[in-house]
Amino acid sequence: MVPRSTSESLRTALTFPQNEISASRWALHWCLLGLTLITTTIVGVVFAEAFKNGKLDVDEYVNVYSLLLQHPAVLLEGVPFSLTLLTILLAHEMGHYFASRYYGIDASLPYFLPAPSPLPIGTLGAFIRIRSPIYTLRALFDVGIAGPLAGFVMLLPALIIGVAESRVVASTHQEGDLVFGSPLILQFLEWIRFPGVAPSDIMLHPVARAAWAGMLATALNLFPIGQLDGGHILYAFVGRRHKLLSRTFLAALVTIALVTRTWSWLVWAGLLFFFALRHPTIFDDTPLDRNRVLLGIAALAVFLMTFTLVPIH
Repeated sequence: MVPRSTSESLRTALTFPQNEISASRWALHWCLLGLTLITTTIVGVVFAEAFKNGKLDVDEYVNVYSLLLQHPAVLLEGVPFSLTLLTILLAHEMGHYFASRYYGIDASLPYFLPAPSPLPIGTLGAFIRIRSPIYTLRALFDVGIAGPLAGFVMLLPALIIGVAESRVVASTHQEGDLVFGSPLILQFLEWIRFPGVAPSDIMLHPVARAAWAGMLATALNLFPIGQLDGGHILYAFVGRRHKLLSRTFLAALVTIALVTRTWSWLVWAGLLFFFALRHPTIFDDTPLDRNRVLLGIAALAVFLMTFTLVPIH
């Protein structure tokens, strides 16, 4: 039996110190969050106006600025979308953060990314920086899966509420020129709420739009490629075979882009190939326990429920 003092010393030695956040770093976090709140709220106004008018046109992303200049109070209409989306993204990143802290892994607080253009959702997402190595497969798995599951748990009630508040607008797809894809879980909820109504005739409430954006972020992160969350989960299951499988799934993503002519998938595949394809080797052969295997299956189910071949067209 290890003496108490020795055990505490070992724990301290194996735990990476959490550096105090400087005032300038706090300012950066708050500044990025504030800018992202602004950009997503502007997009929220676009979705709120589309919900009232029964169609969503690309021109509305430009016209919204003149609308805000004439009626600044309209900005409040975009708050339900922005707060819902930022809450989902925050839940995702804090899932990673708290899992990292549990294992003594040095990780930053979330950095939010405002989009330089409001199209399509006003943000490029959020991320945390992991500044120390991860030594065990269990830690890698837990840190990787904590974000997507936390984000999904947060977006699910928002999606249910948003679909419940949505409405039917006949021939919506013919009047608007911007169409968002329907993941399986969205199709299922629309089928319950509007039986017999075509998805193209359903105008989603801005809260449902925010949940849709959260689903897109969840699906992108769960791709079993490289250093994405899905890549971490894959590595925890297959170890060094991760390299071959990552390249296989990357080729599948390119194939999807070519077949569906969704060129944004090519951009995503290119970014992954150049910046996130390689995964650090973890010298740990400990197999995952039964509970983690079940969580891995749950993560696969979440990916299938939130993924759509053509997100926007």
